[in-house]
Amino acid sequence: MKKHNYSAGPSILPQEVFEKASKAILNFNDSGLSILEISHRSKDFVAVMEEARSLALELLGLQGKGYQALFLQGGASTAFLMAPYNLMKENGKAAYLDSGTWATAAIKEAKYFGETVVVASSKEENYNHIPKGYTIPSDADYFHCTSNNTIFGTQMKEFPATNVPVVCDMSSDIFSRNLDFSKFDLIYAGAQKNMGPAGTTLVVIKEEILEKNGRTIPSMLDYAKHIKGESMYNTPPVFAVYVSLLTLQWIKEKGGIAAVEKLNDAKADLLYTEIDRNPLFKGAAAVEDRSKMNVTFLLNNADHTETFDALWKAAGISGLPGHRSVGGYRASIYNAMPIESVQVLVDVMKALESKV
Repeated sequence: MKKHNYSAGPSILPQEVFEKASKAILNFNDSGLSILEISHRSKDFVAVMEEARSLALELLGLQGKGYQALFLQGGASTAFLMAPYNLMKENGKAAYLDSGTWATAAIKEAKYFGETVVVASSKEENYNHIPKGYTIPSDADYFHCTSNNTIFGTQMKEFPATNVPVVCDMSSDIFSRNLDFSKFDLIYAGAQKNMGPAGTTLVVIKEEILEKNGRTIPSMLDYAKHIKGESMYNTPPVFAVYVSLLTLQWIKEKGGIAAVEKLNDAKADLLYTEIDRNPLFKGAAAVEDRSKMNVTFLLNNADHTETFDALWKAAGISGLPGHRSVGGYRASIYNAMPIESVQVLVDVMKALESKV
């Protein structure tokens, strides 16, 4: 039976990517070697890294605009640390929007480096919406936000206008929708949602904001050193970068971010329409802030849990239970999730309605 993978991450990837990657594990570029064993300094892999970095900028519309793309290690959790290390001045200040668990984790790391101002938070409402109407201090070294909150199913639809550099954690919605990415000075995203397997983190950074904070930065945490090393200051996660390249190529072949966004809108509309129509379910996030990547929803009557769980499992659905912070269910409908799989979930929800 086909499995419909709703896991929040590591998550679904395109079938074509799996097929190409599996061939490369046995014989990469007809070299007689596996992608898992080739040297990262070989001509074949250097070409992979160069194309991956270039294609990331191309898809984001940032080529020739003073940005560099890097594929690093350590996940977004290390980026929580690297952002203040590279951007916050000694005795400086940073502004943060607290919209969920990972934003809170980023704030914790920033506090090690200087004054960290939380401009707004939705914590008291269990992060069921995106805070609005806040003011960013004009003397902040940067403003940090999280574009999509995987656990709580909320997503920023608009970003504040500010004269300070903008840093954004886009781990769970990178390459899923069109934005003016030139409004951001630093973007980072773990690969394991929309790009590739766990193990690499995409960092897109405007070079002009670096090396201005007066800090001595350890080499592995210094974005400038990674740029100088062409994203290979140390041995990179070869396989994760290669699969990320395959996924970026897949996005381009689909027609780029605009085409992918159209499909994502259709999937989200299909599922949210059923949640709102079906009297057995309710959405967990504020309607205006609903994520198009992570759909969080609850049963109105917990007595139906056993029946619903049996139905979706029988339909070949995997990874649907919600995070413990929210409960209920979370359907992660990343780029590679086909609308046919979303229809299977909708049909199961309708089937529950007919049974009770």
